[in-house]
Amino acid sequence: MEKIIINVSNFKSEILVGEKWTSVTSLIPDNNVVIITDDNIFKLYENKFPKVPVLTITPGEQSKNLDVISYLTDKLLEIGIDRSGFILAIGGGVVCDMAGFLASIYMRGIRCGYISTSLLSQVDACIGGKNGVNIKNAKNILGTIRQPVFVICDPTMLLTLPDEEYLSGLSELIKTAIIGDKELFELIENNYKKIMARDCDFMSILINKAIKFKASIVIKDEKEIGLRRILNFGHTYGHAIEIQKSMKHGFAVASGMEFAVSFSYDKWFISLNEKNRIIDLLKRLIFLIKIVIFPMNYLNN
Repeated sequence: MEKIIINVSNFKSEILVGEKWTSVTSLIPDNNVVIITDDNIFKLYENKFPKVPVLTITPGEQSKNLDVISYLTDKLLEIGIDRSGFILAIGGGVVCDMAGFLASIYMRGIRCGYISTSLLSQVDACIGGKNGVNIKNAKNILGTIRQPVFVICDPTMLLTLPDEEYLSGLSELIKTAIIGDKELFELIENNYKKIMARDCDFMSILINKAIKFKASIVIKDEKEIGLRRILNFGHTYGHAIEIQKSMKHGFAVASGMEFAVSFSYDKWFISLNEKNRIIDLLKRLIFLIKIVIFPMNYLNN
């Protein structure tokens, strides 16, 4: 197990990579705790949950809205969670987004921690404190930055992910490698079989490297004033695809990265070899679905 510290705004957030998720009982308070999870995770793991109240939401992006936040708020009040309360999120990006957002506004802010159950959330969504909810077709238009007390990234939980969810998460892993870690890119490039087999020891190495890079960015620019924007590589175009095509986040971001890489090549920012190497990796690992919304030559005019 490795511990990565994000120390910002006089607050220390600990990311535990390779830690068994069931050890969470030693990290949460003895009382005034509630779990937020989704129906799928609850069915898989409920018998190992800490013995505290559990609130479940419907899996998927459709749950990221203010109606669900209002429902969860009512439930926290019914349970009796007060200002000393603690929200434990057990789930992927959507669950942790919702839990982090709720923790930041409930009674002007209470503490929270995450058990990250998906690859996408372990390498990106649960790291750095950003959270948000959607309003109509505006993705993450309402949100806050609220650092969790801890995040547990247990690679054994990836073994229960549906193939589509796992492949979607690879997109964010590749994104991090492209923007910040040549060694990580090469490890992904040269270890196709281990990645597809979800080798837990090897995935711990990849997850650890991805988190270390993101943590280094968040420490320098927690509020996304400047540097942290590089973490949005592939997302501007990707979010549009995700909403308009109802596509999984990772696949949409992969398409967004393909678009950005092609655009960068057309503008002579990268070489043909770099372009081909990136797109080949995306296609090999993510079965990239090519999205054409308007011709590339339109952008070159």
